[in-house]
Amino acid sequence: MRGENNAATTRTKKITGRKRHVAVDTLGLVMMVVVHSASLQDHDGACFVLSRMKERFRRLQVVFADSAYGRNGLPGWVQEQFGWVLQTVLRPVGAKGFVVLPKRWIVERTFAWLARCRRTTRDYEKTNLSSEAFVHLAMIRLMARRLARP
Repeated sequence: MRGENNAATTRTKKITGRKRHVAVDTLGLVMMVVVHSASLQDHDGACFVLSRMKERFRRLQVVFADSAYGRNGLPGWVQEQFGWVLQTVLRPVGAKGFVVLPKRWIVERTFAWLARCRRTTRDYEKTNLSSEAFVHLAMIRLMARRLARP
């Protein structure tokens, strides 16, 4: 699970004022997505995602997350509320420069797939709900193309 702060002005993140929190499986396919205003902290977005996931994914045991989700007592709250282990993926001690982090690249790859769709790259939507819907549509498009390949 990882949130993407879209208030940044980098080349790939051109949505202002919204954050997308995405939970993916080990293949990088979206399990849950929550879009909310950028004024909310990552901790709150993670709470929204995990609360929605509890209803659909009862057998879940371990959730890997970015280091930003390890603060504010979130791992303890997840254990208490859902019985899941929230394990944060940290950089190796003493690492300099770019380091591929295990489990984290899966979510980054999913965000790259979403960036290839026009409606998820820029903020064309008026509501957060329609923005979430277009993330799901982008993933449906991706899966349909994979299934159609010979």
